[in-house]
Amino acid sequence: MYTYSSSGMQFASSLSRISSVSTPTLSAPRLSNSNLSVKFLLAFRLFRVCSAATRWSHGANWRLPASLQAQTRIAAPRLKKFERKFASIASEHAYKDILTTLHKPDGGEYGKFYSLPALNDPRIDRLPYSVRILLESAIRNCDSFHITKDDVEKIMDWENTSVNKSEIPFKPARVILQDFTGVPVIVDLAAMRNAIKNLGSDPNKINPRVPVDIVFDHSVQVHGARQERDLRKGMQLESDRNAERFMFLKWGSSAFYNMAMASPGSGMVHQVDLEYLGRVVFNSDGFLYPDSVVGTYFNTTMIGGLGVAGLEVGRIEVEAAILGQPISVVLPSVIGFKLAGRLRVGVTITDLVPTVTKMLRKHGVFGNIVEFYGEGMSRLSLNDRAAIANMSAEYEATMSFFPVDHITLGYLILKGRSNETVTMIESYLRANKMFVDYNEPHEERAYTSSLHLDLGDVEPCISGPKRPCDQIFLRGMKVDWKACLDNPLGIKGFAVPKEQQDIIVKFSYHGQPAELKHGSVVVATITSDCAISSPNDMVGAALVAKKAYDLGLKVKPWIRTTVTSVSGLVEECLLQSGLKKYLAKQGFNVVGYGVCTSIWGSDDLLDEPIGSAISENDIIAAAVLSSRSLYRRNPFARAKYLTSPQLVVAYALSGTVDIDFEKEPMGTNNDGQNVYLRDIWPSNEEVTQAFQNRELQSMFRSTYETMTKRNSVSLSSALYSWDPNSTYIHEPPFFKNLTTKPPGPREVKDAYCLMNFGDNITTDHISSAGTIHEGSPAAKFLIDRYSMSKYDFKSYGSRRGNHEVMTRGTFSSTRIVNKLLNGEVGTKTIHIPTGEKLSVYDAASRYKTAGQDTIILAGAEYGIGSSRDWAAKGPMLLGVKAIIAKSFNRVHRSNLVSIGIVPLCFKSGEDAETLELTGHERYTIHLPSNVNEMKTGQDITVTTDTAKFFICTLRLDTEVELAYHNHGGMLSYIIRSLSNE
Repeated sequence: MYTYSSSGMQFASSLSRISSVSTPTLSAPRLSNSNLSVKFLLAFRLFRVCSAATRWSHGANWRLPASLQAQTRIAAPRLKKFERKFASIASEHAYKDILTTLHKPDGGEYGKFYSLPALNDPRIDRLPYSVRILLESAIRNCDSFHITKDDVEKIMDWENTSVNKSEIPFKPARVILQDFTGVPVIVDLAAMRNAIKNLGSDPNKINPRVPVDIVFDHSVQVHGARQERDLRKGMQLESDRNAERFMFLKWGSSAFYNMAMASPGSGMVHQVDLEYLGRVVFNSDGFLYPDSVVGTYFNTTMIGGLGVAGLEVGRIEVEAAILGQPISVVLPSVIGFKLAGRLRVGVTITDLVPTVTKMLRKHGVFGNIVEFYGEGMSRLSLNDRAAIANMSAEYEATMSFFPVDHITLGYLILKGRSNETVTMIESYLRANKMFVDYNEPHEERAYTSSLHLDLGDVEPCISGPKRPCDQIFLRGMKVDWKACLDNPLGIKGFAVPKEQQDIIVKFSYHGQPAELKHGSVVVATITSDCAISSPNDMVGAALVAKKAYDLGLKVKPWIRTTVTSVSGLVEECLLQSGLKKYLAKQGFNVVGYGVCTSIWGSDDLLDEPIGSAISENDIIAAAVLSSRSLYRRNPFARAKYLTSPQLVVAYALSGTVDIDFEKEPMGTNNDGQNVYLRDIWPSNEEVTQAFQNRELQSMFRSTYETMTKRNSVSLSSALYSWDPNSTYIHEPPFFKNLTTKPPGPREVKDAYCLMNFGDNITTDHISSAGTIHEGSPAAKFLIDRYSMSKYDFKSYGSRRGNHEVMTRGTFSSTRIVNKLLNGEVGTKTIHIPTGEKLSVYDAASRYKTAGQDTIILAGAEYGIGSSRDWAAKGPMLLGVKAIIAKSFNRVHRSNLVSIGIVPLCFKSGEDAETLELTGHERYTIHLPSNVNEMKTGQDITVTTDTAKFFICTLRLDTEVELAYHNHGGMLSYIIRSLSNE
């Protein structure tokens, strides 16, 4: 199989196979009958496309095999020209001298790689392992345009340059998407194929340059609890509700080379990535390099537990990575976190995670990498490491990283990798100084700062009752609960009068007597979102359920119990070990594989009698959860506690959070004797034993082989058949009327101000997000166009592939403050020519209809928050040509450039207020008429119709961004570049 790769390709080996069955993988299936010279020219063209993007080769002395030259004498002149071209490109690579062969133990070769030790630079030995991955990527992809030798030098000199927060370009090895965020990405790629075809070029040129995986998990919803049939019901409803998006993504996975999709039921995206998709080391046609991945969801960082650099980025950055363009990242500080000792019996990873999180939040690691090391690492399982890495967003780190060691290698073998593959991974990482062996002396690495934790000091804990960051030691839970009832209303208080704290409410539940009191558990949910727990904890929870059942303890029937499994194979592990039935006997049936209950993905899980008993008597009921995201759900359970799956089951069995597990019994056994938590708590050995089933390991391997099988040829039409009646997926207008000639810089003339903002406007303010409210422009559109009822509006998130809906939802936040409205909070603005107060969309539409440009004025840190593509796409489709702000969020500024909006910064000490700009003026931005006259960071003059003028800084910060601007945006740049190949 041949695939595009950001690392380049071993073209000689491809050519040696050109007359064989490998040829169809280079282009469409019809090429299989082409004669050899045609095949060669097509392969040559493929080489040109790849080399233009990556500037990579194996050496300057490459020659075509004699046998191939003999077969292609008819193309001899072209072959000679090709050899000269290839040799020229080879000589251009700045680091060709460190290209090294990695040999197999038996004397063969694994392939070539860029050797960091061959640089003979002592600074490399002090670099953290995570920074070495960034360095290797920069060296491998150095093309003197997108990535330069200066960028490489910045990384090698990390100890000094990281202090200045320098930006570097980064090309990840692969991309992972989930269905919610994957739809708009594939929509854009499909639209690019239409655009390049309209330019008279081959639509198949639009293909991923790196492997892309899509996991369908965020559309799963829960439609019941306790009953086994709820899984079948949920899967069927999931298929029905999301059929259109599912089929679109299915089309994408077969229409694009190098793209694959894990269908509904495969599991959580981050767990699927950890178990099956993570390569650790790539071997792409005999060229080796470390795995790295970017994704559009915060759980992407979980892969750091496998020794893979995983970053959450926005969808625009993802599209850049998919199409071979670098993304900009800050060269971060790296916090070293040393682990010693081992966890005590009874302490789980769910206790360790909040302990680590609390330490890192206190230390302050915003935007940094956290790298773990120390002998305590050898006593943490891979799942435990992944659980810590997955919480990076909680302690605000860019990434958490656990370097590869023997525990990593053992996990890879368990999950289906062959012994030969694992040996190759270890050999490469050792050769490139990226492997940790605890039996060997350790070189001291330079960290920005360091933390230390003895694992033996970690105690069992729980978090809540209103925020998942408020940690309570389990031994103090009962005291804390009593204090919360007493405390004034707030994050740690419910203000329940003393005389009402012991109230007991009796009611009938399906004909059975039931009762509730303050602290009664009404929801107990085990879900794997955020993976603060690991598959080991899922097994541990099943063992708690089994031991309790054997002793006669059962969960009360009115407690709503659900399990959303991290993956089908975790459930299979429970089944093979005979433990699944005991979870079911306690009401914990698997109701889905995916995010489900953690992102508004559940129906109301409380029956009416329970809800009435709570609301009518003002009961402070409790939910025990293994997912912090579930804090967003269920208004009936005002006390929400985040804990391990084991303790979720334990609290459900006890029926209340008002209990001291150390001193008080959970209930009585069949003989009337008290049962304590210690009586049903499983040992580590019992948990480990559940994973030792040989049939289970064989299933891991077969699933791995199935899930990682990729398309080598297009299996469906290259062009998508857009359905004008679709409410989910529309062809976006980004490339409408795209021509072969770049439009170049364009003066923004007599523009009106659409919005005038102060400081700290976030992407939440800008983006279309949340529920589509009745009466909003998006709701009116859905009613007028599709005669849709309000019950079918759903959310903006579910309609991310429909630009008509998303554009109408831009700037629709009810918390946004627009100075044009004199400080009024809301979703409207002033249409300056008429003075009317209109929705932002309606005002923008009037400006566009009249052919009038618009701009936005803003304060400091415009676009701060999660990087979202629609925070840039939405304003662009509203007609915004430029944004003038005091400062921009780094990622959002890059997104604006990529979509074609010009970012400008006021000079230091100036802003709209100091310049006495009201936003009612008309603005002309005097940009150069020729891109050759533009420079990064140059001064630009802005004048108004009120005879004012001021100077701004043009925030096009690199030569690459100037090229994007010249083409009207990154995607248009890529289309024209590929069209001209």
